[in-house]
Amino acid sequence: MKKILVTGADGFIGSHLTESLVRKGYDVKAFVYYNSFNSWGWLDHCEKDISGKFEVFVGDVRDPNGVRTAMKGVDGVLHLAALIGIPFSYHSPDTYIDTNIKGTLNVLQAARDFNVQKIIHTSTSEVYGTAQFVPITEEHPVKGQSPYSASKIGADQLAYSFFASFQQPLITVRPFNTYGPRQSARAIIPTIITQILSGKRKIKLGSLHPTRDFNYVLDTVKGFIAALESSNGFGEVFNIGNGFEISMGDTAKLIAKCLGNDVEIEGDESRLRPEKSEVERLWASNTKAKDILNWEPDYKGLTGFQRGLENTIDWFKDPNNLKNYKADIYNV
Repeated sequence: MKKILVTGADGFIGSHLTESLVRKGYDVKAFVYYNSFNSWGWLDHCEKDISGKFEVFVGDVRDPNGVRTAMKGVDGVLHLAALIGIPFSYHSPDTYIDTNIKGTLNVLQAARDFNVQKIIHTSTSEVYGTAQFVPITEEHPVKGQSPYSASKIGADQLAYSFFASFQQPLITVRPFNTYGPRQSARAIIPTIITQILSGKRKIKLGSLHPTRDFNYVLDTVKGFIAALESSNGFGEVFNIGNGFEISMGDTAKLIAKCLGNDVEIEGDESRLRPEKSEVERLWASNTKAKDILNWEPDYKGLTGFQRGLENTIDWFKDPNNLKNYKADIYNV
């Protein structure tokens, strides 16, 4: 496979993935979301050695004709395009069904019609809901505790149905909480970093006790590429996670330590999820990905997490990057 379509290429993970694929010699077609500003998202700020070395297709995954047009002539597709903000899904669930489920259907159907050699479908650890056992294996039950996670469960099942019904060559990658440069401010790590860098000593956060399994973006990208290049694992789901958990509160303390600041955490009720919607615990088992995809994280455990945080903080310290974030408001 040489010609690869990346949907959601303008986003956080998608832009890093596009860069890595180009560096590995793939011919990349980057599917970016149409807007009247002619913005390619983070691809407008890609590394200089990548600029101009990939094709851009501007469209909307909700439009089947546009997706079919983008799919022509490609050998493989990495499908990342999705709406991902959980708070936004509480009051605009329709858009999540249209984008995450119908958009996935459009990708699957176009890939089937054009006999695309492989589809890598993107899931999320949120589909598990609060862990019923840890570490979470791929056999863990799924539970839609938010409209977002419910839409992703639907998309995952739809993807599997195309494998089971039509022998569509497909692998589902299930990233846990990815972080790193370019992540949107709706996520906790950029929220903490940008508040501290803007001079705040009282930082506003939601619930502090839930735990997450944070995975550095380059490790997540490496997981996608391992799935793309694997000759095994069709029809399977693979957790792409670090394999350790840390609470939101301890994450804030570690970031403050990396920045050399003392901070006070201030609760903000507007940032709390509804009680039964909060995912209390996530901790990945990545054994299956190691055994079948030959993937494992480079930024392992607490020491790897701190190293990844330092890389992320360094990126945010650049005024040209920090100016893109609004630290004074709650980004849903």
